[in-house]
Amino acid sequence: MTIARGILVAFGVGMLVLGGVVLLLLVPPTNYVGILVWFAGALIIHDGLVAFGVFGVSLLLRRRFTHGTLVILQGALVVAALFTAIVVPEILKKNIGTANPTLLPLDYGRNLLVFYAGLVLVTAVVLVVRARLAARRAHA
Repeated sequence: MTIARGILVAFGVGMLVLGGVVLLLLVPPTNYVGILVWFAGALIIHDGLVAFGVFGVSLLLRRRFTHGTLVILQGALVVAALFTAIVVPEILKKNIGTANPTLLPLDYGRNLLVFYAGLVLVTAVVLVVRARLAARRAHA
């Protein structure tokens, strides 16, 4: 386990170094402020909203569900939060309007709701399958 962890840490550090080198070589310095603003926004969304929200929901649900069920629900929440963070800017920009009407041609709000419905359905199916497998193991 220690060797695997060391390999993963080394790989992660290597990717960070590679990203820094690519940033310095390919991105003009005038874009650095925009990149920093983007990273700050990503940090706020992740640590301030997503992680805090998943933690809060986990605290509320931990006495009602088993650990495995809670992990599945947490995964679904994280996926929903990430897709929301990706799609909300498109929804806002479409509402503001663009000079090119073909730039954002879809109904992103409706599509996000369809995605949520699909995510709820997939999560429910996974939970049902998990419950049935657990019941089989209990009877075996």
